[in-house]
Amino acid sequence: MPWEVCLLGCWPWETGESADMLDWYGLKTRPTEKMHLAVVACGDRLEETVTMLKSALIFSIKPLHVHIFAEDQLHDSFKDRLDSWSFLQRFNYSLYPITFPSDSAMEWKKLFKPCASQRLFLPLILKGVDSLLYVDTDVLFLRPVDDIWSLLERFNSTQIAAMAPEHEEPRVGWYNRFARHPYYGRTGVNSGVMLMNMTRMRRKYFKNDMTTARLQWGDILMPLLKKYKLNITWGDQDLLNIMFYHNPESLFVFPCQWNYRPDHCIYGSNCREAEEEGVFILHGNRGVYHDDKQPAFRAMYEALRNCSLEDDSVRSLLKPLELELQKTVHTYCGKTYKIFIKQLAKSIRNRYDTPPKER
Repeated sequence: MPWEVCLLGCWPWETGESADMLDWYGLKTRPTEKMHLAVVACGDRLEETVTMLKSALIFSIKPLHVHIFAEDQLHDSFKDRLDSWSFLQRFNYSLYPITFPSDSAMEWKKLFKPCASQRLFLPLILKGVDSLLYVDTDVLFLRPVDDIWSLLERFNSTQIAAMAPEHEEPRVGWYNRFARHPYYGRTGVNSGVMLMNMTRMRRKYFKNDMTTARLQWGDILMPLLKKYKLNITWGDQDLLNIMFYHNPESLFVFPCQWNYRPDHCIYGSNCREAEEEGVFILHGNRGVYHDDKQPAFRAMYEALRNCSLEDDSVRSLLKPLELELQKTVHTYCGKTYKIFIKQLAKSIRNRYDTPPKER
């Protein structure tokens, strides 16, 4: 499998990259041909990112192109790990450096966690990509990427992106209790899983509270940061909440089972959809994959980290995982461990016991 190295060492608008040039880079793709997944990895997030990608590939059916934005020192490690998956004909990837607009790079780099703000600039960097699913490194797919990708078809004519609520229960919500800036809806939205129609994002003119004129994506980011940088806690996620507060018609909200986090169970179960159908995407924020605070989340992560991409390994995943989860019932999240594996069991059965069909 060829290694697709990103040659965008600077910004497309600074170099005048054309759509044809982006096609040469391998980025101009009709959305019906393959799905596009993006992730931003810095620091010690290599293993977490590889595990996330493995979970995506285990169940996905359509071809998947992964766009990995990573610090330079991680590139060789990513290449070594992902090139070993070259037998997967439906998977390829591109590696990119972490880059911000040159006149404000340090401000964006130090906002919230290192590199986190990179996701805001994906529509401006990946100009040849029509639609994209962005996920944090600490995400695990428990059903095919195809299924969340299909939500793009449910966007109405004004919607440009999709996210899940930050909370379902306002009594424990963060934004409605503590935010010092506007936010979307009752409890805000979480940007750890974000589905984007980037063609629409690039074209849209956004209402805002800084000027009577509407601003496009590339023009609104820096003014927003300057206005709110002393009032935002969660960095780029807060900026997205502000943008969709002023443009609520542009957001498609999907249920919490597509972005299930410890917040949905540490105070008791508060994601009704997951209780009914199981968790679709597990989001282990708060570092729960790597400590003992939420052993149910850690058990899920360890099981998928240790699973290989071979069919037999995936088929034998479930029984030992359920035994590990049964050891976590002393915690609130562990008490509802069955919702962690309900969809996973169905995905394994559908993908490995039934011949897959192209959708």
